[in-house]
Amino acid sequence: MRSSIAYGVRPVIGTTGLSDGQIHELAIFADKASTGCVIAPNFSLGMVLMQQAAIAASRFYDHVEIIELHHNHKADAPSGTAIKTAQMLSELGKTYNPAPVKETEHIPSARGATVGENIRIHSVRLPGLIAHQEIMFGTTGEVYRLRHDTSDRACYMPGVLLAIRRVIGLKSLVYGLEKLV
Repeated sequence: MRSSIAYGVRPVIGTTGLSDGQIHELAIFADKASTGCVIAPNFSLGMVLMQQAAIAASRFYDHVEIIELHHNHKADAPSGTAIKTAQMLSELGKTYNPAPVKETEHIPSARGATVGENIRIHSVRLPGLIAHQEIMFGTTGEVYRLRHDTSDRACYMPGVLLAIRRVIGLKSLVYGLEKLV
């Protein structure tokens, strides 16, 4: 990606394998070159809407868990989309899932991985799945679920096209499709 920026190419990247440090370094490089680039963990516009709905719901719920489900050929877990969703919720300055009791995990990670502001992410890998994410909010007497399912990878193309069209006018790195919508 650094090479493409150095040559004035404005990359649109859909990977989730970059660390925060790598993204920060690329952002500095893109800023110095005044070259726009987009990195998005997910190009689905439906996922952007789901994340925005989760941000709105977080005002009313203190308990949240993220379940992401993908095909069994996906090498990373949790997905970059689930991590990004947890980061977005964590940026709201709220700590989630206050424990009413001291929990004991008899099997490590049985309750999922804890990230950000005490948000749990659970990962499932099975043949027959493409990409799915559910965000569950809970409070006394109710559960609020947001779910996004894909049935064809073509659903990512509108987001890819949006990023391609918008990257031309950028002079720095943008991380996340939600910043382009």
